[in-house]
Amino acid sequence: MKSYWTLLRTPGVSRLIGAQLTARFPFGMLSLAFLIHIEQIFDSYGAAGLVLGAMSIGQAIAGPLTSRLMGQLGMRPVIIATMFICAVSIVVMALVPLSVLSLMLIGFVAGLSTPPIQPAVRTIYPKIVNSRQLTPLFSLDASAQEIIWVLGPVIATFVALQVSTTAGILLAAFFLVAGGIWFVSLPEVGRVRIPRSRRKLGVVLKKPAVLLSTIVGFTLVAACAAVEAGVVAVFGHGSADAGWVLGIFAVGSLIGGLALGHTPIGPWALASRMLIVTIGLALASLWLTFWWLSLALLVAGVGIAPAFAVLFGIVSASVKFSDTAEAYGWVGTGQLIGAAMGSAIAGFSIDQSGPVSAIYVAAGFAALGCIIPALGRRWHPDLRGRDISPIPDTEPIQVQVS
Repeated sequence: MKSYWTLLRTPGVSRLIGAQLTARFPFGMLSLAFLIHIEQIFDSYGAAGLVLGAMSIGQAIAGPLTSRLMGQLGMRPVIIATMFICAVSIVVMALVPLSVLSLMLIGFVAGLSTPPIQPAVRTIYPKIVNSRQLTPLFSLDASAQEIIWVLGPVIATFVALQVSTTAGILLAAFFLVAGGIWFVSLPEVGRVRIPRSRRKLGVVLKKPAVLLSTIVGFTLVAACAAVEAGVVAVFGHGSADAGWVLGIFAVGSLIGGLALGHTPIGPWALASRMLIVTIGLALASLWLTFWWLSLALLVAGVGIAPAFAVLFGIVSASVKFSDTAEAYGWVGTGQLIGAAMGSAIAGFSIDQSGPVSAIYVAAGFAALGCIIPALGRRWHPDLRGRDISPIPDTEPIQVQVS
């Protein structure tokens, strides 16, 4: 813990973490808030899954595009423009009576305009700490973001049940705008310039570590999305228990991130962390009671933040600085496609076979996320004792020969 406190005292670190957590906090609330909101309107988890899926697909398309735009236009203009469009779209979805198709279309726009906060902050981190601090910082960041998933579901469920689902969605929009303004006002956001990438869009995916991180991130987030839908279906929208269980799930991730944050990243790092998630989700499918689900998901959560920290670390060590934002954009795209697939498949499986089927879906995705890095471990960088800072960009220098 001493090293984490030292990190937080490093100039710029604590305010960057605080601002980006606030700006991204709505996405810990929106999935559950929209799930409850749309299920109440249409009496169908499948309809809710379609809308959430459309939103996630929009986010997935936007990931590498908006990240790359930050290298061309700057971080602040891109984040401000997308923040405004996204907030307006979310408010319209909350206040205007719409059909499922219309909600899907506006949800897609909201996803397409999601501010690229995560790629921006991951790009800034290597510029404000030294190379030895970068691995612990990625772990601290992955752990801290679990605050989003601890408090987000609880607040979304509480507001939806005690006030209204509309109020929960509007509160998320407020966090989006307030956090986004805080983030873009930080001096670090203005100081760090992302060099314009000279590569074509998507070429960075040829880096094995980036592709591996994108695929495993897809399976991990799909598992989490399926669990979220399954837990809500177990307890129904008339109970706050779903929010508490999902909060405990995130507490496990927070514990795992802090406990394993300094563990060296070897070739088996990703597979071993995904194995923890798989075991916990498999246990969760045995009994669908509050205490058993809480215990099993606490176990599953222990692997989540450490897995994300490995994803960030192997990407950082494998690409040039000018490609980092796009690389993280693609990793985010993988995660968001996973959210779309996990929500949609779980929603339809619940309608057909009941809540436990969503837990089976989640365990299956997690198992896939364990098998893939185990089979592809030769493409997994061994970062033990290595600097994981991005590769510096170099440019040819004109030399005059006399």
